Amino acid sequence: MPADLTMTIVLTIAAYLIGSVSAAIITCKVMGLPDPRTQGSNNPGATNVLRIGGKKAAVITLIGDMMKGLIPVLIALLLKSDELTLALVATAAFLGHLYPVFFGFKGGKGVATAFGSILGVSWPVALAMLVTWLTVAYGMKISSLSALIAAALAPFYFWWLSGSTIFIIMGTFISMLLIWRHRSNIKKLMEGTED
Repeated sequence: MPADLTMTIVLTIAAYLIGSVSAAIITCKVMGLPDPRTQGSNNPGATNVLRIGGKKAAVITLIGDMMKGLIPVLIALLLKSDELTLALVATAAFLGHLYPVFFGFKGGKGVATAFGSILGVSWPVALAMLVTWLTVAYGMKISSLSALIAAALAPFYFWWLSGSTIFIIMGTFISMLLIWRHRSNIKKLMEGTED
């Protein structure tokens, strides 16, 4: 097996395992809060942790989830990985959050981890997504709607700001999964019952 291929496989598996570490569950356990999978929306993510544990716990969760997407990509960058390896590592970290091996493959919706992964791959795209999220959140005051619009625009931002076909494909895949994971939120938005 070629050394480059071996490195790609090792980095991708490591990224998935790092992504599988749930910042929400660990933060709640350490802070003596209820398991986020059993409270609020039952989602182990920063928004639900905010509901059940307040701002401090939510910020810790948000940073933790973002870093587990960013760190594997930074490691791959330090090892001078090619675009395909970077895309695989970023996607694997994101998938680890959605389907964590350490928590019965039941994870969060992936917004912060996707942002961290994309930040490592292309900071201009991540910045464009952040500005989109903040703009919609400020105007509409609905976190899930902000995430959905930022996710929907991600492939366009990759096309516009990176020009990499591999990154456009990665961005499209992550975007589609983010939207799929928010299907219950989409239903509530259509019914006018979303928080």
